[in-house]
Amino acid sequence: MRFARAAAGLNDVRLLGIVQEAPKENGGYADIVTVRDGLDTRQLIEAGKLLEKRHGKIHRVLGILEPLQVQLGELRSALGVPGTDAATADLFRDKARMKDELRKHGLPCARHRLLRTFADAEGFVAEAGFPIVVKPPAGMGCKATWRLSSMDELKGAFGAIGASPERPALAEEFLKAREHSFDTITINGEVRFQSVSRYYPTPLQVMETPWIQWVVVWPKVMDGPDYTDARALGVKVVKALGLQTGFTHMEWFRRDDGTLAIGEIAARPPGAHFVLANSYAHDADMYRAWARATVDDAFDGPYERKYSVGVAYLRGMGRGRVTKVSGVEQANAIVGKHVVEARLPQVGAHKSDSYEGDGYVIARDPDVEVVKQAMTTVIETVRVECA
Repeated sequence: MRFARAAAGLNDVRLLGIVQEAPKENGGYADIVTVRDGLDTRQLIEAGKLLEKRHGKIHRVLGILEPLQVQLGELRSALGVPGTDAATADLFRDKARMKDELRKHGLPCARHRLLRTFADAEGFVAEAGFPIVVKPPAGMGCKATWRLSSMDELKGAFGAIGASPERPALAEEFLKAREHSFDTITINGEVRFQSVSRYYPTPLQVMETPWIQWVVVWPKVMDGPDYTDARALGVKVVKALGLQTGFTHMEWFRRDDGTLAIGEIAARPPGAHFVLANSYAHDADMYRAWARATVDDAFDGPYERKYSVGVAYLRGMGRGRVTKVSGVEQANAIVGKHVVEARLPQVGAHKSDSYEGDGYVIARDPDVEVVKQAMTTVIETVRVECA
């Protein structure tokens, strides 16, 4: 809804919605059409044409969710609307095609292979060795993702994911490296905004270990040996995949020997409150920056990076529903002066199945070490229990 309100708040914009479920808040919509399946292109086109009958020509088609990007490209084509087309969107969405394309441009990626048969899996293991990662080619958020360390585990995962010639799975070498993100705003093929962050630990490790609290830190200083080469690599990736205008979100790795590897990149804004964190890092409304880019092909920056920012994702111990949240007052007494926003888990709510957890705490300070210490305090002090 932050994105919807940002688009609706632009000058001379009438925001229309195609929804699967009516939003709890209006978000600035002038009209809404409901569809049964928000991922069905045919239904989206029918809804778009209905809105055109009511309001006249549609000028932009917007959407932030990863599984929607190809369908949005198809909707744009059907309505004659400019923006990312389905072919470009699919190049970002299909992680196997993406890596093939990046390799054509000489850009470093983890080794990968599509698995249509178990023989394909055995061949990849012979090449890359264990451990490997197996997931759907168009997955997101580490859902249905396995890290496998033996042939028995591979057999089990291959059956569970249902890999076949019609629906292959994607295998990748497991990168033993530090994981980061690189986010951009691109206007007419030129990257105008860049942001980097560091993950503690990797999202896959978080999903594998239910008690781990995930933390992401955005350093104030992005120059120097830690990030300069990675930022240059990220710009090359955006250009190689042909995005003209929009946000991108890329995961990248730095191995212990200093070399870089691209994980994957999406042609959409990042999730997990990353846009919110960048707003706090730059003292700017990055939701509006997204809207200005995707609606107006405009960029109001440059934006000065004024702060380091950290987000701690509060994950519940146990299963079921949230039963107790403790340590909040103690954590607030220690680091509350650095906290700029927080949403605590609600007692009675179902436990989240994602690495984003059941709530979050955002802290900022010019000194990245202060932010890191604040994050450590939060995850070591606040406890969420589920039963």
